[in-house]
Amino acid sequence: MYEPIRSKSVHSTMAGPDDFPHRSREEELDIQLAGHLAALLAVTDELRVAAPSADLDTAAERLTQEIIRLRGGRTPARATTSTRGREPDATALHRKAHALAGRALVVAASRADTAAAILAAERMDAHTAALKPRPLASSAH
Repeated sequence: MYEPIRSKSVHSTMAGPDDFPHRSREEELDIQLAGHLAALLAVTDELRVAAPSADLDTAAERLTQEIIRLRGGRTPARATTSTRGREPDATALHRKAHALAGRALVVAASRADTAAAILAAERMDAHTAALKPRPLASSAH
């Protein structure tokens, strides 16, 4: 009643299973972690323009070193930011940096990367502290 199929299915691929590059889970996590840290570095650079500080300079250097380590020696691209035409909102930048550091912390913890996890946690703490309202100086009457 039915004629058997004589040709290969159109749903099968011409390539074999070994014809595509495959990455390990650790390699994928390295790429993801480096991406989160690079995004955090970009926001840190923006903050350095908005409110220069030694802490942000040190953080940028440490982030750069972690990204280089994760990318096998490749230096991350650094954007040259300027405040032309607008003043950056430091509060919004600290919130964004806190969120990025949190994402980096989750990935670093999942790949058991202690150095990156410590750095991400320290950056989260620094941005949390920067977001806390500062007490007003009491005025003597």
